[in-house]
Amino acid sequence: MLHLVLLASLILAAPGALAAEAGLSKELGPTREAIDAAMHWIATGIEVVGVGIIVIGAAAASVVFVYGGLVTVGWPAAFHRYRANLGRGILLGLELLVAADIIGTVAVTPSFENLAILGLIVLIRTFMSFSLEVEIEGHWPWRRSEVEGSAEQQGRTERL
Repeated sequence: MLHLVLLASLILAAPGALAAEAGLSKELGPTREAIDAAMHWIATGIEVVGVGIIVIGAAAASVVFVYGGLVTVGWPAAFHRYRANLGRGILLGLELLVAADIIGTVAVTPSFENLAILGLIVLIRTFMSFSLEVEIEGHWPWRRSEVEGSAEQQGRTERL
């Protein structure tokens, strides 16, 4: 899904980048400047929310970890849950940071240099998201149906 968003944003920004690189863009009018300023503030707001989600997710996961270790499930199970909860918070925050990068790069200053930087940022963050997803789930995404099928089969045999 994220790859489709990146591809669409690169396609939409390419004409503006071509015009800017070729020197064809005229002086920005007041409407375009207002739009650029609004997009900059929107991108900054989304970045702040993304970082906030990572920080709050880490704090909440830490509290749940300590509570689980001391009171409910014990330290080994609490640690497993902690890693999963921490990964979920980071994953959600990364998704918002990617969205902010797309808005900030494509909407505000589309140039080939900025698009290349955006591509690298999204590539790195997508790899991080993929790695976190594998860490949280404990298996490759393409093995999800196999794992869910074997879990259902275990549930049936345990009930019998």
